[in-house]
Amino acid sequence: MASETLAKLESMNTDTMTVARFVLEEQKANPHATGSFTILLQSILTAIKAVSQAVRRAGFAQLHGKVGVTNVQGEEVAKLDVLANDMFVNMLKSSFEVGLMISEEDESVIEVDLKHQGRYIVCFDPLDGSSNIDCLVSIGSIFSIFKRETADPVNQNEVLKPGSTMIAAGYALYGNATMVVLTSGNGVNGFTLDPSIGEFILTNPNIQIKPKGKIFSINEGYAAFWEESVTKYIHKCKFPESGSPMNARYVGSMVADVHRTLVYGGIFLYPANKKSPKGKLRYLYEAAPMAFIIEQAGGKATTGKKRILDVVPENIHDRVPVVLGSTQDVDEYLSFCV
Repeated sequence: MASETLAKLESMNTDTMTVARFVLEEQKANPHATGSFTILLQSILTAIKAVSQAVRRAGFAQLHGKVGVTNVQGEEVAKLDVLANDMFVNMLKSSFEVGLMISEEDESVIEVDLKHQGRYIVCFDPLDGSSNIDCLVSIGSIFSIFKRETADPVNQNEVLKPGSTMIAAGYALYGNATMVVLTSGNGVNGFTLDPSIGEFILTNPNIQIKPKGKIFSINEGYAAFWEESVTKYIHKCKFPESGSPMNARYVGSMVADVHRTLVYGGIFLYPANKKSPKGKLRYLYEAAPMAFIIEQAGGKATTGKKRILDVVPENIHDRVPVVLGSTQDVDEYLSFCV
């Protein structure tokens, strides 16, 4: 028995790269690093672990269903939305590294007491795809991080700037496993939560999206309202002049659809239409962080008219059209927008 235990111990990989170790090693490579970003990121990861646990136990803890109110977006608020939002806000405040927060669930900015204001601004969608909660479809969380440029009392104008100025972005996917995908402008890496030790482990280093994919992802329920360019492009995906048609896949949770696009290649579209001429996805905590991740993985992200990361939002809940994915697929889409 003792020999079997010893054999198991010897076979274990003791050089596991946890997300904490990964971030610390990146910190060491930056001579100007103070450790504040590492603390901030750890607070976000702790919130994600808590949300993941709540998602797993939702059915037992009676967390399915709505709370009977709508948020600033006009969407029904689920019980898990409220819980996830509270977890993010509380963990970020307790890090003492945040000066301002912007959440999908709050109409106004979330300010931190002046004496506790930190160097960063975090924008987040605490629970993306919450309409899928009760049917157990994959959902997620999305966040973007901006660095403050002044020591003055913080205000929302500090974050009304192009997404290209963000210093980091990421998302968590609560699927058959919990995965966090991160970038701080130096490539994209995926970390999977190991529940046996409660740590995120590097499982997908240096993620690169394929130049060309075989999957397109769009809500075809809006086909009657599409612009002509979108209609023509989707027709081309289904009925190409040569070769095989692309496969259609659509979950209705941005995190799940974009993650699949990142892993398999292809294109994700949530374009403007006659009902939503400005698009539907929010810029600061959906479109911009996902665009940053896709670009860092070698892909492309556009509104159909300009690079998503060049957009300057006018308010904290601004919406934009989103088309992102493999470079060749996005370029083909843009050829229909001329």
